[in-house]
Amino acid sequence: MAPRPLLKLRKLCFALPEVHEVEAWSAPTFRVKNKLFAMFASADSNHCGGRPAVWCKAGPGNQALMVRHAPDRFFVPPYVGPSGWIGVYLDGDCDWAELDELLHDSYRLVAPKKLAALL
Repeated sequence: MAPRPLLKLRKLCFALPEVHEVEAWSAPTFRVKNKLFAMFASADSNHCGGRPAVWCKAGPGNQALMVRHAPDRFFVPPYVGPSGWIGVYLDGDCDWAELDELLHDSYRLVAPKKLAALL
């Protein structure tokens, strides 16, 4: 059975129009029209210091602001971090409502305009 953070993440992602999940790099990724907008990193991965997390696309300048403001909740993920993506830890006091907003923002950044307009 999938870990609880992944189940919650799936619920948030699949609430968005035409989202599908693809296994890539040994991890669940979430896409719209095959464009990646979120990726789960399990606590077992080497990428998040033993904590479950999600990586999602962020608007210009948001990554630095969020990591500076709350480094216990946000981080610069490997590989996609230099492109402005943000890492969000899913354990501890994860703010799931805030994560939902971040996923919506990430979705809007990659979705075709007609689908993004549905939000």
